[in-house]
Amino acid sequence: MKINSLQIEIDGIDKEILRDLMNDARKPILQIANKIGISGAAIHQRLRKLEQAGVISGSKFTVSNKVLGYSTMAFVGIYLDKAARNSEAVKGLRKIPEVLECHYTTGNWSILIKIICRDNEHLMQLLNTKIQTIEGVSRTETFISLDQQIERQIQL
Repeated sequence: MKINSLQIEIDGIDKEILRDLMNDARKPILQIANKIGISGAAIHQRLRKLEQAGVISGSKFTVSNKVLGYSTMAFVGIYLDKAARNSEAVKGLRKIPEVLECHYTTGNWSILIKIICRDNEHLMQLLNTKIQTIEGVSRTETFISLDQQIERQIQL
C-alpha cells in the first residue's frame, strides 16, 4: 500500500505492527517482535520509518471524561457572519479547553466543534459566555450526544 505523495510502502509486517500498537500503544515491542518473528531492532526501524513519513505520530493515553465529571458531549455548528472570520473564530475556540475538535466544514455551518461539559448547565454557560461571544460568530446550533456508540481508527 502506498501512502500520500511520499510513496512509502506499507507491507504486511508494517500493518501487523500498526494493528498491535493501535490496539495497545503500551504493548512491549519485543512481544510484537516475537509474535511476528523479527527482531525488536527491526520493529524500531520500521516505526521510525513510519513516523518520519507521517503515517504515525506519538502515542497517548485515553482519559475517561465521565470519571473526571464530564458527562455531556455536544457538537456545535457555528455560523460566522463572514467566511473571512474563520481564523479569528478558531483562535477564540482554541482558548476554550472544553473544545476537543474543530472542523472547517461545507454545508450550513462554517465550523463544527466537538465539546465536552460537566452537564447541560455547563454547556449552556459555554455557549452563552464563551462561544457565542467570539468575534465573528453570528449564531450556533447545538446537538447533544446521548451516547457514543462507535469510536475507532481506520482499519489496516
